[in-house]
Amino acid sequence: MSENKKPTLSMEELVSYAKRRGFVFQASEIYGGIAGFYDFGPYGVELKNNLKRAWWESMVYANPNIVGLDSAIIQNPKVWEASGHTERFSDPMIDCKACKKRYRADKMADIDSTDAAELIAALKGVTCPNCGKEDWTEPREFNLLMETSLGAVEGDKAAAYLRGETCQGIYTNFANVVDTARRKLPFGIAQIGKAFRNEITPGDFLFRQREFEQMELQMFVLPSQAGEVYADWKERRMAWHQRYFTKTKLRFREHGANERAHYAKEAWDIEYDYPFGFKEVEGIHNRGDWDLSRHSKYSGKDLTYFDEATGEHVTPWVVETSVGADRLFMEALLDAYDEEEVNGEKRVVMRFHKDLAPIKVAILPLSKKPELSGLAQKVYASLGGKYSLEYDETQSIGRRYRRQDEIGTPYCVTVDFDSLEDKAVTVRDRDTMVQERITIAELPDYLKEKLS
Repeated sequence: MSENKKPTLSMEELVSYAKRRGFVFQASEIYGGIAGFYDFGPYGVELKNNLKRAWWESMVYANPNIVGLDSAIIQNPKVWEASGHTERFSDPMIDCKACKKRYRADKMADIDSTDAAELIAALKGVTCPNCGKEDWTEPREFNLLMETSLGAVEGDKAAAYLRGETCQGIYTNFANVVDTARRKLPFGIAQIGKAFRNEITPGDFLFRQREFEQMELQMFVLPSQAGEVYADWKERRMAWHQRYFTKTKLRFREHGANERAHYAKEAWDIEYDYPFGFKEVEGIHNRGDWDLSRHSKYSGKDLTYFDEATGEHVTPWVVETSVGADRLFMEALLDAYDEEEVNGEKRVVMRFHKDLAPIKVAILPLSKKPELSGLAQKVYASLGGKYSLEYDETQSIGRRYRRQDEIGTPYCVTVDFDSLEDKAVTVRDRDTMVQERITIAELPDYLKEKLS
């Protein structure tokens, strides 16, 4: 991406743009919506799929020692006991006694602590954003797992949980993958999937939701390999972000000793400069042998690995990279947004990397006259199935160009009256606005080269 100074969208502008241009809608909007849940519109689903595809190709297709998995959203409840979620997966919560609004205590106190005494001390002088009173309940733990129930008979149903993270299904399938895919350490399992957290205060648009999507890689390694593998993936993941997004808006941040998970040997975040500051988009963690040790203990199954070099059974360590697909989606929108002046008018353009652009090519007949529409539809058919395309014949050609700029379409193909004679079309480049005349017969190869 360009390193030139570009305008920064506020959160309000981002939310407005995302809805206006069909990227993101509030879930159940006609019923007043529901906090922490969003729907992805026609262009949003394409952008998100492209982000997931780019991640999957870089993780699974580019690495012979990594395979994929798609585990169930609902697992045996003992999975969450073993992982520590039923005991530890919580945030400190407080209520305003005056208006009954609920908040995360650590966020209201603006400290990175869950200690009740420290939170109470820090909350002195802090008033409720809703009513302005300072009358708080004592901080108490609020478990983030979403409960559900299984069974057909009311009163006879068994309690279960929607998964709070995707990685536990990977750990419980470790032995299955070793046996069926015949993998040797170090090897990885990648997964993309939905996760659910009963957040006390979801907010900042897609950044903190109750239903979200994760893209995770769990690398299983010998203890002696963990340091080298961790350093390698730390650099590889930053390089991936820098391939698609502005380098100066990305940074590493190491977790402090007080914020690192109890099992983590090392933890770094890749942060992006969102409208509310640098915040995590991806976490990279050395989890030690915590995960397989716990699941082995709670399940009674042997999850060790036989190391042929030493002739010993060892519990593999885990090196994890975990990126929030929805936070990455926000990163993509914010990073692509640009404005410039063209002939005295403001042009808004989404400069998506061509791999990520929701629509790759727009087919635009100059008018609705049947002879132009018919030829334009033939051009569309010649490209159909190769790229995500859009056909648009409404409004002036200038307005249609601007609309395609605002959804980030790299190339617009205009079919005009000359096309009926010379069998050629005009291809307009999104970023430069340069127009080039290309024969219809050459168009598929031309676009293939440009978009590859």
